[in-house]
Amino acid sequence: MLGTVCLAGEAEPRRMRLDLTARADAVLLPHRTTQARLTGRVRVTGWADDADAEGELEISPMARRRIRYRLDFTADGRRYRLDGWKSVSPRRPLKSMTVLPFSLNEVKEVNEVKEVKEAKEANEVKEAKELGEVNEANEMKEVHESGEPAQTPSGADDGRNAGEGILRFPLATGLVPFLTGFRFPRRDDADEHLAPRWDGTPGRTEVWYTTATDPVTGTGLWLHHELTAPTDGQPAFAHGWVALFPAEGPVEHARFGPEPWRPNGTGFAACEVEAGPGRLRGSAGPFRWDLAEQPCSEPLFTFPRWSWRRPVLPAAQIVPSPRSAFTGTVVHSGGELRLDGAVGATARVYGHGNARRWGWLHADLGGGDVLEVVAAVSTRPGLRGLPPLVFLRLRKDGRTWPRGALRSAVGRAGLGRFRARLGLPSWTVTGRAGLRRIRIEVTQPPERTLALDYADPDGSPAVCRNSETADARIVLERWWGHWRSEAQWALDGTAHAEVGER
Repeated sequence: MLGTVCLAGEAEPRRMRLDLTARADAVLLPHRTTQARLTGRVRVTGWADDADAEGELEISPMARRRIRYRLDFTADGRRYRLDGWKSVSPRRPLKSMTVLPFSLNEVKEVNEVKEVKEAKEANEVKEAKELGEVNEANEMKEVHESGEPAQTPSGADDGRNAGEGILRFPLATGLVPFLTGFRFPRRDDADEHLAPRWDGTPGRTEVWYTTATDPVTGTGLWLHHELTAPTDGQPAFAHGWVALFPAEGPVEHARFGPEPWRPNGTGFAACEVEAGPGRLRGSAGPFRWDLAEQPCSEPLFTFPRWSWRRPVLPAAQIVPSPRSAFTGTVVHSGGELRLDGAVGATARVYGHGNARRWGWLHADLGGGDVLEVVAAVSTRPGLRGLPPLVFLRLRKDGRTWPRGALRSAVGRAGLGRFRARLGLPSWTVTGRAGLRRIRIEVTQPPERTLALDYADPDGSPAVCRNSETADARIVLERWWGHWRSEAQWALDGTAHAEVGER
């Protein structure tokens, strides 16, 4: 919504914009009252730009004839609350549902706590000065760090009104995104996607892999568990590896297996190694690990949902937990790595084997946002000569973009496909869908990249070059008459990436 606000004590109004997402636990019914949670961004020219605004929305167009907004945000270091409602009128339905008059008020309790803290810090500095415990230079530094209470508009003190304004929903530019923005999300259980998919068919590969970054040391962790069913009908076998990518020093790794596959109903269990719901444990060479995994987000389908349930494509990937917290220990030849809430992810792959060439990226962008990219060239005749197909899923502010999982790979009637240029030490992905476009550059420094060879079900050799301490630069732009930056992320040593080939 766009509009203006006149702050208390100011003669001229300021331009204002709200970009909000509403989430409700129940389906919206017009004749009932529905409560929803609001999150988003508040911008007031020269005064506020808070991307972490939150509040509540009451949707009651018929029962109470109103749509009420209550939104808390930060401006000049203080908390304010936007309170307003659209009074729905059957005589003017369009205007009454698109115009939002509102008032701004201080959130008195929050600001009083802040002021008490600032006053306490200032008093401690004053006492220290009187006692002569600090010299003049340090006194000035402490006073500067304690700061003065933030300036607020005149009339906004003591919880009083801080301003009033009007916002309008822009039908010309906002109606289509609004209508296409409705979602009816499914509730998927991450645990159910960890159960083995293999049904005994020869020529199949199934993978469970986990990656994480220790926030204390910057060390990256990679656990790879794989089931291979040879194409010639030989018994299926299990194998895998563990690798540590320290911020400084060489990469360490060790393999486990191969040994005959033993069916397990919950996950991977072979070679004295387990990978299942909430737990990862095992040993390989000098490595021993025991980790608890706490999923923090809903599963992310990098490929179409149906491709995971029905193996029509050569292979499919899913991330049962795109954002997890890992706690536990990893013992290695150089000592012991202790993880306490380390951020990472667990993903799955099932199919006929590896692609001819591929690239993979998992980027935790913070704040619950994640990016998953798989770019691959198929081994099938007629497809192996095509550029890499890009499957890209960006989960930002609770929404996944592009909306369709195939959009980035096939475009619309073959036009508008995302493009990937695979190589080392750097590779890129670019693309546009709807009103957004994205540019990604991934760098895998040679000293932080591990090359491992293994075989596909048909016996063909494959090599993957993986780095759990890769760098990534991501730029997301949106079209508003011209391209404007919507978000930028720079990951230094915390991106998880891989390039491979057969």
